[in-house]
Amino acid sequence: MKMKLNRRQAIVRATQATVTCALGSTLAPVFGVPAEPVASGADGNRLSIGIATFGFPGLTNAELARELAGAGLHTVQLFLSQKDSAFWRYNSRADLAPLTADRCQAIAETYRAAGLRIHSLGVYTNLIHPEPAERQANLAYFRAMMEVGRHMGVRTFITEAGHYLDPKAPEPAVPLHFQDAVWPQCVATVRELARLSEPFNATVLLEPFYRGFLASAKRVRVFLEEVNSPRIRALLDPANLIEVNDLEEMFQQLGPWIDCIHAKDRKLHTDAGVAAGAGSLDYPKLVKLAARHTPHAPLILEYVGPNDYKAALAHLRRALQQAGVAEAG
Repeated sequence: MKMKLNRRQAIVRATQATVTCALGSTLAPVFGVPAEPVASGADGNRLSIGIATFGFPGLTNAELARELAGAGLHTVQLFLSQKDSAFWRYNSRADLAPLTADRCQAIAETYRAAGLRIHSLGVYTNLIHPEPAERQANLAYFRAMMEVGRHMGVRTFITEAGHYLDPKAPEPAVPLHFQDAVWPQCVATVRELARLSEPFNATVLLEPFYRGFLASAKRVRVFLEEVNSPRIRALLDPANLIEVNDLEEMFQQLGPWIDCIHAKDRKLHTDAGVAAGAGSLDYPKLVKLAARHTPHAPLILEYVGPNDYKAALAHLRRALQQAGVAEAG
């Protein structure tokens, strides 16, 4: 189901379509109205599958590339978390100085030589930290990650809004991420992030989580509309929203913004995320909705490692088969 457009949005969408036909190419989103995604196949009935690398810290990049290629995968979402590139720090930042241009290129070539494309780089720094100096340092870290991406030939980066709890103070009555001042502050921060991404021709995908700042599909949509930048889009993680949104709602609210989907799972009314197939998510329905609304967005297995990724991959492939959707190479 597509979202209804107001009069202004409809005019902009019609203008985009007219100019697109005249130029023979798809325009970037403008005026806060995302362009419709282009299907990967004639009927949109193909989806690509990939895997996030942060669950494999005991393997080198070369070992991981061989392992994943052997499983028939073609796409990775690269977190700098492997044994020979352990730089990733969730909700924080790391010293990236050792990642020279040559080293970045060598890491990327390791995957490409094995037939794997790098869809995106995981950043996940804190964009809602209450200290202005920390937010600026995190933005500088994000820019440094974009420089890493430039050397690797990667232009898509993913992050959550971040979370913060002062360890020296009692827990506030209203969590920081829902306090009144944080919304406009985060809008300004992400607009600055969009500005920083311009020289890199980069796109940043924001991932929601029901216990954080981007707590529902609607809240993400409203936030993206207010940021109003084609550089800032969405990564849908259905398991992160299953407690507050039905699958149909997620795609209704976010469909035009989604460039990637995390394929993990979660049991209802529990906190911990789990591997695909170990929770309550209706994977055949998810696959059908993804093929209909976002066929260009890869399904990236997450929360898996050497011992369970094959079972999760088999579960996802069965869901594709049940939904009548082919796996793209």
